[in-house]
Amino acid sequence: MPEIRDFSAERTAIDGLWLISMKEVTDERGTVREFYRESAFLDAGMPSLGPWLQINVTETKTGALRGLHAEDTDKLVAVVAGEAFGAYVDTRRDSPTYETVVTVRLTKGTQVLVPRGVGNAFQVVSPEPAQYVYCFDHEWVPGMAGTAVNPLDPALGIEWPLPIDLDDPSQISAKDKAQPLLAEAN
Repeated sequence: MPEIRDFSAERTAIDGLWLISMKEVTDERGTVREFYRESAFLDAGMPSLGPWLQINVTETKTGALRGLHAEDTDKLVAVVAGEAFGAYVDTRRDSPTYETVVTVRLTKGTQVLVPRGVGNAFQVVSPEPAQYVYCFDHEWVPGMAGTAVNPLDPALGIEWPLPIDLDDPSQISAKDKAQPLLAEAN
């Protein structure tokens, strides 16, 4: 008899940022997860997200940090292998939740709907590399509107679970560590 976990979605402290548990069916062969079902998202009060115009998968090593990027696109993100610590920051100056930070432990079956203008970052915490999937409602193009913020900005108060060596490019890119603090961004 298969085990079924129903889809659920909950709002977070950031306007438009949702934490989602995918519907999953597990039997002796393994698990099937519904990555996206339009009707479930609409029934939960979320916007229609399709069609996706770009989908990226990153494979990132343990301890590595990627982000904090807030492009002008809605994103649905999840890990499909490994585990990560996700951090999200509202960079929209006109938002009622501007500067709010939400952190989430990202495991298989957990997704985050990230609205345009909310920064997305993650650090891999599993012993093995993590595969992180990004679904975008617009294609990324060089010079795309958006904001990037230094993920180590002390004003954000993000407690990254693993130490980050700023001199090690396998842990943080030169581009990410050179981004401005949130107070200086935009």
